[in-house]
Order: sequence, then structure tokens, then C-alpha cells
Amino acid sequence: MNTSKLLSTISKYQGVRSFASSIPKTPTPDFPGEYKEPVLKTANIPGPQSIALSAKLNKLQDPRAAHFFADYANSRGNYIADVDGNILLDLYCQIASIPIGYNNPELIKAAKSDKWVSAIINRPSLGVLPPKDWPALIENSFMQVAPKGLHQIFTAMCGSCANECAYKAVFMHYQHVKRGGAPFSPEELSSCMSNKAPGSPSLSILSFKKGFHGRTFGTLSTTRSKAIHKLDIPAFDWPAATFPQLKYPLDKYVKENREIEDQCLAEVEHLIKTWHIPVAGLIVEPIQAEGGDNHATPYFFQGLRDITKRHGVSMIVDEVQTGMGATGKFWAHEHWNLTSPPDIVTFSKKMQAAGFYHNIDYRPSESYRNFNTWMGDPVRALELEVVVEQIKKNHLLDTVNITGDYLMKGLNDFQVKYPHLVKNLRGQGTFVAFDLPSGADRDAVVNSLRLKGVETGGCGVDAIRMRPMLVAQPYHIAQFFDRFDATLQEFSKKK
Repeated sequence: MNTSKLLSTISKYQGVRSFASSIPKTPTPDFPGEYKEPVLKTANIPGPQSIALSAKLNKLQDPRAAHFFADYANSRGNYIADVDGNILLDLYCQIASIPIGYNNPELIKAAKSDKWVSAIINRPSLGVLPPKDWPALIENSFMQVAPKGLHQIFTAMCGSCANECAYKAVFMHYQHVKRGGAPFSPEELSSCMSNKAPGSPSLSILSFKKGFHGRTFGTLSTTRSKAIHKLDIPAFDWPAATFPQLKYPLDKYVKENREIEDQCLAEVEHLIKTWHIPVAGLIVEPIQAEGGDNHATPYFFQGLRDITKRHGVSMIVDEVQTGMGATGKFWAHEHWNLTSPPDIVTFSKKMQAAGFYHNIDYRPSESYRNFNTWMGDPVRALELEVVVEQIKKNHLLDTVNITGDYLMKGLNDFQVKYPHLVKNLRGQGTFVAFDLPSGADRDAVVNSLRLKGVETGGCGVDAIRMRPMLVAQPYHIAQFFDRFDATLQEFSKKK
């Protein structure tokens, strides 16, 4: 990257990034073969080839959510290529799922090994016939980053699957404790086949308004972010508590935010004590991502842990989007300093694999209960093994914190310069968001940035969320700043 040229470009916007006289360095080396900056070949995105492919796909599958068709073979590092030859700086990263860059050479090297080839062409049913290297692979991948205090792993296919199976684990644990570890009764065994109690008990999972936990049947009953996710689907009668709607900046509204969190904690405890269906578990995101990047302080989560322990309710922390380093620690809940670890931590996205961490007491009393054909994918565990090695070798958590600090400071300058457009900046590490005046404004800014060579995404009603890769460095963010400033200048003229 030609840093001096970039600095010259961005310094012309007075009042923004007074600290940009020197872009901070990170311990992460430059990505080999990475593009230097976005390249635009078509006036519109999607371009003509993407539009043609969309029409072709439409005859076979619904393409309406697609931004454009990607050319992954020509994508590099922090940049995604499309089929029309455009190169975009990707700060959305497959909805927060890419950890160490497109076509990472270490992953390419590993994928050519006999070990990977065998896992690809001989995909096992892991619960029935695990491969001989499966215990060692678990140790070298999942357990290398296991949350403190959790020593067991359940592997799954996706984030929704991880949460769905976690709910099952919670319900089985609850009933096991309730029956004092005794065997199932004949009545339980027969009644469950008719979907009736006592074999099919009436139990619930408490979630939070604006939360998102998946689109499978059980998780959808705990998803509360957008109506379009839930319409026409039968749902369980499960409780939803209010997640704190904090005021920003946090350091300015400490007293008010403490009162908000106390009210929310009181509501959670009231629901657990009074809901007409016993609450077996509680699920919460460290940051409500899909619902608008809503934050809470460690005090709130410490309170949740105390309440769940007090009432015998399992605490599930949904780290599908926040896990694997995005907040500057491997797990976002590490920022909370809990008195005891969560009972279950679910994961997917940047982990490449999916599943949940737990302890032995959340293993079902009999085998074949929390189970499916694949039980995850050894290839994804092999991929995770390489990703974890690269995170540690290249000090990527340090890079996340350095880049995140640069991103937050720059966006704060934009918030000062364009207060009528940018507001409610919040974030941890590079897990960052800010609001626009309306959802229409947000969508227009996302589209404008894409036409300038930057891929971002929305969340909630009017927020833009930033989800850079762990290998994103400040000079990548400076490229975004340049294009973001040009976009906001255009919008200021229209307002």
C-alpha cells in the first residue's frame, strides 16, 4: 500500500481524522498478493454479468437477497472480486464469517494435504464412525480456543443448528435434574410419542427483544429482530425480556444506563419467576448484532449470570457473531469478568465450524439424543486448526484492537463532522456500528459505498455494521474513510 499517497488523499478532508498523520502499525504482516485498493470496472454493482447470472439462478433458486455474484478465485485478503471485474474492500465479510482473508495461502497449502483430501471425499457420520484423528483434531482446533471453564464440545453444522441443539441440551439437563437422575418412567417414554407431558414437558427458553438466534424452528421462537424472519411460522409461547437500549457515548450516560440495565435485570427475574411455562434456559448475545448492534455493559451480564444461578436457569451465550476475536478477545464474554462461566457458549461464523461448548453435566444422560447424521464437518475443524494457528502466530487479536481503535476514532470524527448523519457510534474491537437518520438513508449509504468499492452491511432499523476480517489493518480502514467521507459529502448536499 502506498501509505504516503493515501495519507495525502485523506488529509484533504479537514476536520476528519486529525490523528491520521500516521496510520498505526500492527504486528500483522501484509497479506501476500493482496490488492492495493478497490478497483471499479462497471458503473453499477451488480454489473451486467452479475445481473445475467441472477436471471439464470432465478429459474432454479431465489436470488433476491444477493448483492452481486462473487469471483472467489480472484478475491484476495480483505478484497472480494465480482464476476464483472470489480474489486471491493470487504468490511462485511460474508456476514462476519471470514477470519483470515480470502485465499489465505496457509489455508490453500493445508487444503492440498492428504489429510484434507481424505476428510473431503470420505465425509464421516461423526457420531457413529468418527475418523481415527478426530480426538486429536478436536484438541488442536476447538479446544485451543475453548472458553475458560468449559471443557466439552458439541459440533454442529451452522449457527442455527448450534443454538437449536443447545436448547435441547438445556431441556434435557433441566429434566434430568428434576427427576434426580432417575431413569425415564414408562409414562414419559409413551407420552413423548404423542407430544404430550410428562415425556414432552412444557418448558421455555427466555430470550431478548431484538435478539437473533437463528431460523430453525426452535431458534426462531427466540429470534425477535425482524418480523420478516418469523411471519407465517408457528412459534412456542416463550418469554422475551427487554435488552438494554443504552445511550451513547457510554461514558457520558453512566448513571442513566445503569438505571436502564437495572430495569432490564428486574424484568428478566420477574419473567423467570412468573412466566406460565417454566424457564429452563436463557439465551443472550454479547452484542445484539442482527437486531442493531445493541450493547450492554459487563454489569448487565454479571447480573444475568447471578439471576440464572439463583433460579437454576441455564445461561447460553450466543457467540455466533461475536466469537473468534472480533471484539479483541477470542470470546466477547471474556470482557465481562463473570463470577462463573456461562453454562453453554454457541459459535459459528468466524470459527468456520459450528457447535457449542459446555461441561459434562450438559451431556445427555443417554447417547443418540443430541445427534444428527453429520455432527459437524471434519474439514471445517481442519480449517479452524489453521485459523487458530494464524491468529496466534500473527498476533491477530492485537491487530483487531489496534485497527478497532483506529476505526472508532475515525468514525467519531465523522460523527462530529456530520452529526446530522452519523450518530450512536458503538463498538468493541472491530465489531463496530453506527446509525443513520433512517433505514432508507442507511440503505442508500451502503449502496453508495458499494459503488465506491466498499462492501458493508446493515442491521437493525437504521444501523451500518462493520465486520472487518481479523487481518484488516488501519490502512484498509483509511481507504474506507476516504470513500465514506465522499459519500457523506454527497448526502449533506442533498439534505
